[in-house]
Amino acid sequence: MSQGTLEEKIKEVIYLKAISLKSLEELPSIKEDVSKNMIIILRITPLARKDVVELKKAVEELYEFSVSIGGDIARLGEERIVITPPGVKIWRSS
Repeated sequence: MSQGTLEEKIKEVIYLKAISLKSLEELPSIKEDVSKNMIIILRITPLARKDVVELKKAVEELYEFSVSIGGDIARLGEERIVITPPGVKIWRSS
């Protein structure tokens, strides 16, 4: 591997951030983090316990956002979803 390639890889660091979703007011911050090249693991249980209708709105908004930027979004079990920035795709079994 050449040094140029190593330097490029260092500049393209992708972070993983795990957070809980408690309200719709947190969505702009989540979108900003994904736009900054972060993978977000979002625990949705707190909002689901509070308001299922708000949870549905939040997931729909995050889905539309991830599609619009070329990212990806998927469910991780019952309590979590993962949202990825462009260039990171989620493997799905057939």
